[in-house]
Amino acid sequence: MTRPLTTVVWSTGGVGSIAIDAIRRRPDLQLVGVWVHTPEKVGKDAGELAGGDPIGITATNDADALIALQPDCVVYAASGPERDAGAVPDYLRLLEAGINVVSTTSTTLIYPPAYFSPEWRDQLETAAKAGQASFYASGIFPGFGSDALALLLTTQSKRIDCVKVSEIALNDHYPVADIMMNGMGFGHPLDFEPMLKTPGFVEMAWRAPIYLIADGLGVEVTEIRGSLDRQLTHRDIEVAFGTIKAGTCGAVRTRAAGVVNGREAIVVEHIIRMARDVAPDWPTSEFDATYRVDITGDPDIHCAMNVGDAVGHGAGHAAMTATAMRVVNAIPYVVDAPPGLLSSLDLPNTLPQHAFD
Repeated sequence: MTRPLTTVVWSTGGVGSIAIDAIRRRPDLQLVGVWVHTPEKVGKDAGELAGGDPIGITATNDADALIALQPDCVVYAASGPERDAGAVPDYLRLLEAGINVVSTTSTTLIYPPAYFSPEWRDQLETAAKAGQASFYASGIFPGFGSDALALLLTTQSKRIDCVKVSEIALNDHYPVADIMMNGMGFGHPLDFEPMLKTPGFVEMAWRAPIYLIADGLGVEVTEIRGSLDRQLTHRDIEVAFGTIKAGTCGAVRTRAAGVVNGREAIVVEHIIRMARDVAPDWPTSEFDATYRVDITGDPDIHCAMNVGDAVGHGAGHAAMTATAMRVVNAIPYVVDAPPGLLSSLDLPNTLPQHAFD
C-alpha cells in the first residue's frame, strides 16, 4: 500500500475547515499541519477550530515550521480582501520548497495563461519549476460550474453558437463585509462605486473561465465585454455581515462575454441577491445556489446544477463544501502531475477517493 499524502491546510475559515474534516477522514491523505492567521487560534486543536472533535493537530502561524514538515501538498484556503496580493508570496515559498499547492483563494489562477499579472505568473512558474512542484486553483464558480461542467456538456455538441455559464445565488450567509460592501456594493446607494465598478474589473474577474473554455474548444477570444448592474432593496434585510438598509443595493449582476469570430460566444453571468424578492425581473432560482450551462447550437443544451437541499437548507455550506472538495479531491492528481501551473485542462476528472467510506 502506498503511503498517504501528507497535507497542510492553510487557514481555518469556512472552506479550510471543510478541508480539514475531509482530509482527516481519508486514508490516502494525512493531515500534518494547519496554518492560522489570528493569534487567538494559535495553539488550538485544528479539529476543534474546524467545528469538530480534537484531532491532535495544533494550529500554528509559523509558516517556516510547516514548510519544514515538507508536506506533499498544501490546501490554500485563506480569504480576505488582499487575496492574491497576500497569497502569491506564500505560493512562491511553498513551490520553491518543493511543496505542491491546491488553492481556492486565487480563482483568477484557474487558467494561468490568462492570469491578470503576467509578472506574478512568471514568478510562480519559475518557482514551480525550481521546486519541481505543481500549483492548481479551482472552486465552484469560478471553477467547476463556470468551466469544467460546460466543457463536459460540450462533448455532446455538433455545432456551438454560444456557451453561457451562470451562477444565481442567495448570498445572505456570506460574512465578509469588506468584500460584500466595498467590493461588490451591497448596502450602499447606487452612486457608490464599488471595486466591481472599476474599469476593466469585471472583464478581469471572469477572463480565466472564458479563456479556459476557449482553450478547451480550440477557439480564440479577441475581446471580453463586461457589464455591471445593481438593484435596490425596498426593505431592510438582515444578513450575515449586518443590515442592508432599504434604498441601498440588494442585488448585483455581472456579465462578461468573450468575443469569438465577431460574436459574443462565451458568456459568464453572475447574479447575487441578499433576498429573493430583490431584482425580481432578473433570472431566479427556487434554490439558494444554482449553476446553469446554456449551450446554443446543435443540439441546444440546458443544464441546471442545484447545490444543497431545497430552499433554506444550507446551500451556502453546500457551495463551500463543493469548493473545498474541488481541490481536496485533486490532491493526488496534482501531486502526480508534471511541475508547473495547472488548469483543469491538464488534469483528468478529479474523482473523489473514499467518498463512500
